[in-house]
Amino acid sequence: MKLTYRVEEGARLGALLWEFGPGWRMISSAMLGGGIGVREWVLNAQVVAGYSRMDPVDHLVSLGPGGNGVGMMTAASVDRYVRASDGGVSAYATVGLRVPTWAAAPEGGQDPELAPIRVGTINIMVAVPVAMTDAALVNTVMTVTEAKSQALMEAGFAGTGTASDAVCVAVPVEGPEELFAGPRSEYGARIARAVHTAVRRGAEEWRPRHSK
Repeated sequence: MKLTYRVEEGARLGALLWEFGPGWRMISSAMLGGGIGVREWVLNAQVVAGYSRMDPVDHLVSLGPGGNGVGMMTAASVDRYVRASDGGVSAYATVGLRVPTWAAAPEGGQDPELAPIRVGTINIMVAVPVAMTDAALVNTVMTVTEAKSQALMEAGFAGTGTASDAVCVAVPVEGPEELFAGPRSEYGARIARAVHTAVRRGAEEWRPRHSK
């Protein structure tokens, strides 16, 4: 993983880049490279608060190394990323919690003028050392989300996440495929523990920096 910086709109912005290379399959909710497919890199790019560009996908492409990859954005400081590992699983989280939200919020309960990229984002990247079926990959996203929500509630935040959270899980293409990735399966449990640790630590570190 590499951390680089650039200057945009007068601000010094960071970006995290994981260059996996050939032989990896990923599932992601990201704008660039989302869905399930073979990907070679993951980018988590910091953007200015109040991001208003209308071409976010093209913007992410311009920041990436070229080829097929996954690109996520956040207004959080990516140089404050948190990494946690468990049994060969590595989880990285960048945590922004300016406006945490409940998933099942009342209609109209949040100011529609608060564009998602303005209010903070939790982006999570997970690398798993074993291949998985498509169904198991979908299951990893559920497990990541459940672990994230558990961490936020334990850290005292009233919400299950933010309106713009993104996730990416990377697994090898080759090898015996895991059929399950729920929180009580072997690798699902490892994913859950790693994500929980990373997000909780990130949330606890975020609060004192933004509570004044």
